[in-house]
Amino acid sequence: MAEYLRPETLEMALDALQGASFSVLAGGTDFYPARVDPAPGEDVLDISAVEGLRGIEELPDHWRLGALTTWGDIIRADLPAMFGGLKLAAREVGGVQIQNRGTLGGNLCNASPAADGVPPLLSLDVSVELSSADGSATMALGEFLHGARKTALKADQLMTALTVPKPREARAAGHFVKLGARKYLVISIVMLAANVEIDSTGRVSAARIVAGACSEVACRLPALEKALIGSACGVDLGNSARAEHLTPLAPLDDLRGSAEYRADAALTLVRRCLNELGARA
Repeated sequence: MAEYLRPETLEMALDALQGASFSVLAGGTDFYPARVDPAPGEDVLDISAVEGLRGIEELPDHWRLGALTTWGDIIRADLPAMFGGLKLAAREVGGVQIQNRGTLGGNLCNASPAADGVPPLLSLDVSVELSSADGSATMALGEFLHGARKTALKADQLMTALTVPKPREARAAGHFVKLGARKYLVISIVMLAANVEIDSTGRVSAARIVAGACSEVACRLPALEKALIGSACGVDLGNSARAEHLTPLAPLDDLRGSAEYRADAALTLVRRCLNELGARA
């Protein structure tokens, strides 16, 4: 008979994972739809009641986002402009009910190629905190994600937090755009997240550009990031983007769009995302 545990402390949750095999349940917004028929037959560790895993904290050199922080929490939080892309993505994660249940950690551990949260989090240079009974360690989000539904998370670990480093420049801004069959409540065909730091002269001093739903794992575009350095941050910021800047992508070919369509759409969204970011910043 399947076992269901709902611990109230992190220590209890990590102890339960020692030598046992559990499916971890956080917000449940992916867990339950995948198990409608038949009913869940595996042992379940529900961490939704674990104290200290939810909330946003600003520290001297970074922000700490608890793994159980919800998309609704992100939408309502008073965060600087660098979190603009994450806030926009949060509004695309299902409807209000899903936003108030779905968690950052669950979105990352689910590791869907079309997860709306991944590109903006990668553009924020996020690291994840992984905890076990033996202690905690941090890992860059890009190293944590290994492929479609594949991560570096071990059976005895829980993701407990995300850390976002503060930018070197006083001015930093983020943006997010998504292409789907309709505006809301839709799985992404292509999405783009961008984060730029802007120096005192109004020029880009650092950039992170990430395409999602175009490969098994959301992918940064380093050649484009390099090309943007020194550019004036304005309404034409994205006009210099070229097809060759998107060579790291391996566009998916599925029911939502062909690989050829995704490649073409990705370039359009890169330009749109950067131009809108430049106009806002």
